[in-house]
Amino acid sequence: MFRPLVPLLERKILALDRYFSRALQPRRARGRLSILCYCGWGTPQACELTGRVVLPRTLRPPQHADPRWRNFGNVLRRLFSREIGGVEVRGSLQGVPASAVSDVDGFFTLRFQPGELPGAAGWPLDEGWHSAELTIPGREGVSRALVQVIDDARSIYGLISDLDDTVIQSDVTRIGRMLVTVLTGNARTRSPFPGVGALYRALARHAAPPSAPAAGLPASVPRQRPHEQRRNPVFYVSSSPWNFFDLLWQFLEYRRIPLGPLFLRNWGADLLGGHATYKLAVIERLFAVYPGLRFVLAGDSGEHDPEIYAEVARKYPGRVLGIYIRDVGQGQAHERVLGLRRELSRLGVDMVLARDSFAAASHAMALGLITPGELRSVAQSVEQSLHLPVLPF
Repeated sequence: MFRPLVPLLERKILALDRYFSRALQPRRARGRLSILCYCGWGTPQACELTGRVVLPRTLRPPQHADPRWRNFGNVLRRLFSREIGGVEVRGSLQGVPASAVSDVDGFFTLRFQPGELPGAAGWPLDEGWHSAELTIPGREGVSRALVQVIDDARSIYGLISDLDDTVIQSDVTRIGRMLVTVLTGNARTRSPFPGVGALYRALARHAAPPSAPAAGLPASVPRQRPHEQRRNPVFYVSSSPWNFFDLLWQFLEYRRIPLGPLFLRNWGADLLGGHATYKLAVIERLFAVYPGLRFVLAGDSGEHDPEIYAEVARKYPGRVLGIYIRDVGQGQAHERVLGLRRELSRLGVDMVLARDSFAAASHAMALGLITPGELRSVAQSVEQSLHLPVLPF
């Protein structure tokens, strides 16, 4: 009933926030500034890092016992951030500099490309996590941000996942319950779906053994040797605003769900573009940046994930290994997903519709993406959460 009103409400809040922001920004810029750093990402040859210039805010570390009113206050502090536009930010990553100026919403993006710079001795970068340093000229303090470098020649496949109602229980199909969950919870009290942590850890660490090529994997992809420890990258693409980045990152850390770059939405330009358009654009960019990588796509039936992922499978034949859709209990959506599943089966792509992580893990094991032992770990996690038997043995 209230769902059609949500975009209108978001636009009204955005317009009001921007009106006051433009009036106050010159005064804010004279005070102490803070850089909110998000997770950077890229290839061994080029990386980018997004962040935001804001006035400092104080948030206590989340605890299970935090009362709902305190969580609600922290959510408001995140949503009504005091951003600063027109501020230059400089960064350095392994000797390569980059600079950018924050926009009216305080956002900036640093792009690190070494080119022929003499100080870029550490490039191309090694696969894995690196640290970038960020400063504001003329201001004290140095901020540090994580940057994940992904080499598509070394990974077997990647995982692109939604967050709300795919990894974290949000009840996006029930507006009232969603608002209570989102506005009064924190990184410790929000709940993951049963088995999702075990499943994502298995997908992130597994590579096909050299003696048995995995079903559906291209022969050109290098197989893992017994002594090598490789990690398949995980990307999170969500409609949540960037204001919730720290909450979502802490949630993933606390629940031991593999970390990876988060692609969230600016309540400004991204909001006006629509959920499906925004999400499809991010996924297509990942496919373009990592042309040698195939992907597993994970989402839920409550929004437009099935249609978005089906469009990706049509546009990039042979690059989608499987699509896992969490069934959030809508009958009409259920029929819609089943129709898409029949269509995608003709393209050789399985769309698995399931209420828990075990069905997705079973399919992943059948493809050779995870091992039987990892499937059992997912089943045990689901059993512990639901207090119901999953495995028949």
